[in-house]
Amino acid sequence: MLNSVKAATRSAAKSLQQIPVLRPWWVKLDLLKTLVQRDLDARYKGSVLGNAWSLLNQLAQLLVYTYLFSMVLNLKLTLKGIPANDFTFGLWLFAGLIPWTAFIAGLSQGANSVISQPNLVKKVVFPLGLLPLVPILSAFVESTMGLMLLITFVVFFMQTLHTTLWLFPLVWVPQLLLTAGLSYLVAGLTVFLRDIPQTVGVILNLWFYVTPIVYPATLIPENLRFWVFWLNPMTAIVELYRDLVLVGEIQHWQEWGVATGVSIFIFAIGATVYRRLRPAFADVL
Repeated sequence: MLNSVKAATRSAAKSLQQIPVLRPWWVKLDLLKTLVQRDLDARYKGSVLGNAWSLLNQLAQLLVYTYLFSMVLNLKLTLKGIPANDFTFGLWLFAGLIPWTAFIAGLSQGANSVISQPNLVKKVVFPLGLLPLVPILSAFVESTMGLMLLITFVVFFMQTLHTTLWLFPLVWVPQLLLTAGLSYLVAGLTVFLRDIPQTVGVILNLWFYVTPIVYPATLIPENLRFWVFWLNPMTAIVELYRDLVLVGEIQHWQEWGVATGVSIFIFAIGATVYRRLRPAFADVL
């Protein structure tokens, strides 16, 4: 049965590749897949465990958070839909850090994606629009390993597996669009102003504390909560990760809609700026 499904999928993909309008997109997607795979392999090149190090690093983080906050500091959560036990706070914290880590890793590396590849930039036939997407997708792939770990620990410690997990693609859409839009913007500007990556680092440090990752959103003053949720797409994304994995119920549908709209707008702005600056990249580098 599985072989039949795979064969049907390959057949459908080959059929789509024969459509002249779609053929250039398939070529770019295949190239993007190759670049992401090469980037992931290069991160742990020469190591015995290879890409397993990413999984082990995130496992270590999860264990440390669970031990420190749940056992040593004995912090308890009193949030709707999340049972209070000895392990809840560590799992809750890790759930918020998964999308944030993917976001900052993709954006920080995306800022240098053009200036770090001058040879590719000077090749006329290379699609430069792919460069900022490579670190974003690499970080996203690694974050999914952390997500699998989180789900495993939730099943083990909370004895539950929520059916809301299948809704994750809805959360990934604004997450990837937001990261890609900002990466396009900063990657294009970095070619002409090399202070941009350092500026991004400072902004991300401030952004981290504005986003309710290490503290519940319920602690935000009521008069500020509206702005934190509706002007900061990462707030909705972080809360939705927790909703899907820990709560099993979407409590932030409206915030998701606003975050998606803001992310689409930022992506459009970033992609437009990048496209207009792209013809001058080779001259500057």
